[in-house]
Amino acid sequence: MIIKRRSAVVLVGLLAATVTTGPAPALAAAEPVAEPPKVELVLDVSGSMAARDIDGRSRISVAQQAFNEVVDALPEGTELGIRVLGATYKGKDKEQGCRDTQQIVPVGPVDRVQAKAAVADLRPTGFTPVGLALREAAEDLGTGTTARRIVLITDGEDTCAPPDPCEVARELAAQGTKLVVDTLGLAPDEKVRRQLLCIAGATGGTYTAAQSADELTGRIKQLVDRAKDTHTAAPTVIAGRSACDDAPLLAPGVYTDRETFSEHRWYRVPVRPGQELRASVSIALDRPVNRDYGVLLRATATDGRELVRGVDAGSGRTDVVSAGLRWSASEEPGDGATPTPEATTAVPATTVCLVVSNALAPRSGTQTTPGMPVELTVDVVASSPAPAAPDLGRGWVLLLLLTVAGLLTGLVAGLLTRWWVATWREN
Repeated sequence: MIIKRRSAVVLVGLLAATVTTGPAPALAAAEPVAEPPKVELVLDVSGSMAARDIDGRSRISVAQQAFNEVVDALPEGTELGIRVLGATYKGKDKEQGCRDTQQIVPVGPVDRVQAKAAVADLRPTGFTPVGLALREAAEDLGTGTTARRIVLITDGEDTCAPPDPCEVARELAAQGTKLVVDTLGLAPDEKVRRQLLCIAGATGGTYTAAQSADELTGRIKQLVDRAKDTHTAAPTVIAGRSACDDAPLLAPGVYTDRETFSEHRWYRVPVRPGQELRASVSIALDRPVNRDYGVLLRATATDGRELVRGVDAGSGRTDVVSAGLRWSASEEPGDGATPTPEATTAVPATTVCLVVSNALAPRSGTQTTPGMPVELTVDVVASSPAPAAPDLGRGWVLLLLLTVAGLLTGLVAGLLTRWWVATWREN
């Protein structure tokens, strides 16, 4: 299994706003670091979790092992909570069973021993009230200025609707609480997959089918790490266009969009002389795709000339494909001097077109809408000076070096020749 982390997914260095003529760039959310990252793991402990079909082990035992490893590897400063559903009621009264959800570890700094002990006692028991558990998990995480993340692990669809879990996800997204729900499916069931895709899609999260213990553990760790990286700046939602002319104008920040299979989406970024554009993109593969894949990020001029590109491709299993690029504005004084701040401000910015393309194909039966989650990071910084080469190629310095090298080469060649001749005569 190849788990690729998106590289350079979080460049949140929001420097001075770029001043342009015409419409102002879209501003990504810029918020102070006021809270630690908060994540709640929501685990299905319904009766079906007793099935022994993951590496010859029960689904619940695989989930418990994954939770233990995630707790051990929890990033410093991350606050974690654990909620379960279908874990206590053993009867057949559906009304009572569909209220069966509890928070067994409160959201906060984690006592690793306590968290592991709480998870170790779980036994597959009851119904599957996913919708209710999601609503309660959102309350567990509370509100605030930073993004929160729920990671839902289940092997079955909700058996208790209403509330329908997809409608709950839409309800949570509509509240504007910056809540992202990522879903992990433990059973190869089409109904479950569609429901989990809907939950993730409504909140800007991702869906992953985990069919082994390693896949489950690796994906949960990845999602918890992502919460650490993105909680202080929830990506701004934008919509790329099919051409550069009317594409959204972006300031430095982190943005989110959706892209369908084999699509091209365009954006614009103003870059002034003496500045460098740095951009990266990650596409989360939240549904089954063919094994040959690729993502391309290009920077072009407004007339279509390509300035630079970044690409990533592969043929193994992956959850995220990422690419990045850097480009410096070339409008500089003819004498090679670095432009002054006053001169830089006076010169109009160059509009750089960014286009995100993917070479991804859905597997048979895979839903193609909505598009796959795209995270685009844009930064504009002062240009990095190119490293100067050693000044050895000018005038007498080069001549002296060549002369010394020639003398040493001749001396070594002469000594070797005399030794070889003397040895040949003796023989």
